[in-house]
Amino acid sequence: MAVSYKRLWIKLAEKEMSRAELRKKAEIAPNTMTKLAKNEYVAMPILDKICKVLETDYGDIMEYIPESNC
Repeated sequence: MAVSYKRLWIKLAEKEMSRAELRKKAEIAPNTMTKLAKNEYVAMPILDKICKVLETDYGDIMEYIPESNC
């Protein structure tokens, strides 16, 4: 099972927000941004912060990808 945050980067572009700006507004650590960039798992509280800043839902920033599609 895997996760993709491609939708997050699209959402940032739509809102004309940089990754650095998101990191500061959501108060997330730089290493967490690296995890997001590498499509690695991050804790739900982090995703909560991102959704709050972007005023969106989980499904708008991430996508579940079954192992057979990896």
